[in-house]
Amino acid sequence: MYVGFDIGGTTVKYGVLDEVGNILEKSAIPTNYQLADFLVELDTIVKDAQKRYEKIEGIGISAPGIIQEDGYMLTAGAIRPFYGANIKIELERLTGLPVSIENDANAAAIAEHWIGNAQGLENYLCIVLGTGIGGGIVLNGEVFRGAHGMAGEFGWSIIDHLPAEGDIEEVSWNKRAATVGGLCYQYNLSQKKLDAAAPMILDAREIFQREAEGEVLAINIVEQFLTDLSVGMLNLISFFDPELILFGGGISSNEEFNQRFQKRLEEVMNRHESIHYLKNKTIAAVRPAKLQNDAGMIGAVYQIHRQVTK
Repeated sequence: MYVGFDIGGTTVKYGVLDEVGNILEKSAIPTNYQLADFLVELDTIVKDAQKRYEKIEGIGISAPGIIQEDGYMLTAGAIRPFYGANIKIELERLTGLPVSIENDANAAAIAEHWIGNAQGLENYLCIVLGTGIGGGIVLNGEVFRGAHGMAGEFGWSIIDHLPAEGDIEEVSWNKRAATVGGLCYQYNLSQKKLDAAAPMILDAREIFQREAEGEVLAINIVEQFLTDLSVGMLNLISFFDPELILFGGGISSNEEFNQRFQKRLEEVMNRHESIHYLKNKTIAAVRPAKLQNDAGMIGAVYQIHRQVTK
């Protein structure tokens, strides 16, 4: 048995999994940005699992950001206090168990190859839509990490004209097509211009609900979000020529959203002459990941399972 954690910018999903990736139980807690308190919370979860299961072999962690092989976190996505931390070493010290930590999108890609929609594929991408946008790149059957573990930071890519001044990440894929850092961010920016006292919205479902109720602002923001997400996917197809692109995160489990996204992606592809010509010949499909919200946790456990059983 293993304990798996999937650390996100707003929520930490966790569970107990067996050696073939079955989730025996799972739950979630809000992400605590105080590192010391955060580690205590994880340790408590592990110790509780040890009371209820005969043997916990190790801990697998999926987390955002650039993570080096020794567990050192150069970055941690939106969780700024974790920059420079080594959760792997700290949690090993607290629990006495072996710990593996993997970038969240890499973990999702690994999980999909293990028991998901990428079984049997050698060249594919896995995109995680959440607070930001992460990417897992699998080339010739191996996760491609780049020279410094930074490969797959697709959310940093610029998809629009540059602002006259200031941070050009304002027109990055993260700020335009992530669910929290993009869709919610853009909605909140626009809403504040209309009403400075308007409360922040951090749940994309509320924006979709307002859109369904006919709110003009929500309609416009969602329409632009669908286009920006499609443009980014088109760029990735052009860069990597994958067999398949899988996307995960909470929004991937919404069937109505998936239908709308596929329609917009088709519209964007049809307006690109070269890609339109190749669409039914070489252009990869873009599909929801099979494991959806559980992919990061499952992939993290696969990594620690491999480590323990070597």
